[in-house]
Amino acid sequence: MKWSPAWTRGPRTARVPGVLLTPFGCLPALTAVLAVLLLARGSERAVTAQPAHPAPSTVPVAHRAPRPVILPRSAWLDRATLRRQPPPRYDDRVIAVFIHHTDSPGDYDCADSPRIIRSLYSGQTGARHWDDIGYNFLVDRCGTIYEGRAGGMDRPVTGAHTQGFNHRSAGIAALGTFTAGTSVPPAMTDAIAALAAWKLGPSDTDPRARVRLVSTSGLSRYRSGTAATLPTVAGHNDAYRTTCPGAALTATLPAIRAKAAHLQGRGR
Repeated sequence: MKWSPAWTRGPRTARVPGVLLTPFGCLPALTAVLAVLLLARGSERAVTAQPAHPAPSTVPVAHRAPRPVILPRSAWLDRATLRRQPPPRYDDRVIAVFIHHTDSPGDYDCADSPRIIRSLYSGQTGARHWDDIGYNFLVDRCGTIYEGRAGGMDRPVTGAHTQGFNHRSAGIAALGTFTAGTSVPPAMTDAIAALAAWKLGPSDTDPRARVRLVSTSGLSRYRSGTAATLPTVAGHNDAYRTTCPGAALTATLPAIRAKAAHLQGRGR
């Protein structure tokens, strides 16, 4: 995407609180015993009753990948640059990942990555009047991963990276320009694969599969409301009329999908 300078317990023995026994001493012995037994039975029912709202299932997801090291927004965003923004928006899960390039110079020193991301943020929130940077994550040529859009890197934050398909997806931007003939650093593609494997893990989505997404914008390759079947790990150009993420980076997507699947513990 081009930047514009986006858990049953069996019943336990019911106890009768001491404070409730005091009044029973005033009753005849048999009456007192019956009262205690009735109270105990009532307490046991309360203990074994099912909750009105059962706890969410804690059945483990079959294919999870470890979380890679991700630098937080504070690594690149300072107070002077930060703009006021509305609360983040969320989806129920992430079932797709879109890969982008930032179409910015690629001959940078990796120590300069925070400045470059800050510039992308300023362009998107300034000239384009977006509420935040559109990408959920950014990866530099050294394989360093940065948190992009606010809302929590562990959560399914709705981004602004792939028009029509921002829901149930995460956007990962490679810092640089990766048109035909450009070299794509292995450290970068390895990091993208690790990040994709981790984000798709909670929904148990195979990075090598295809997923069904519904377009929300007629400006995408699909009319609004149209269901599209796309690669789980897709290029921006699979959903939008653009050359992003560049021919060179697009050519690495099969390898990225295979590595991400391996990191999830999936066989061939």
